Amino acid sequence: MHWLYLGVAILFETIGTTALQASQQFTRAGPSVIVVFSYALSFYLLALTLRFMPVGVVYAIWSGLGICFIALIAYLVFDQRLDLPALLGIGMIIGGIIVINVFSNTATH
Repeated sequence: MHWLYLGVAILFETIGTTALQASQQFTRAGPSVIVVFSYALSFYLLALTLRFMPVGVVYAIWSGLGICFIALIAYLVFDQRLDLPALLGIGMIIGGIIVINVFSNTATH
């Protein structure tokens, strides 16, 4: 169940960050409300996940996948491009998450 909490926390963090861009520095009410709601729900689910997993592992997965998803959304929705070093860095983040999940005993399975 904790993986579900973490997955939904990542989803809402991604929604919140996307809405943050759309809020235009909190000048648009609708996206601003989505930001606050999404981040609040994300942090609540993140806290539930911490009952089962260490904070370092949870935060690495949450923030790492959030970065990857936001970069993809920024490309698809906001037409923002990344250069090769940025793409390589994101690839390394994904590799780190895989290493944590496959080889680390601190990530509960």
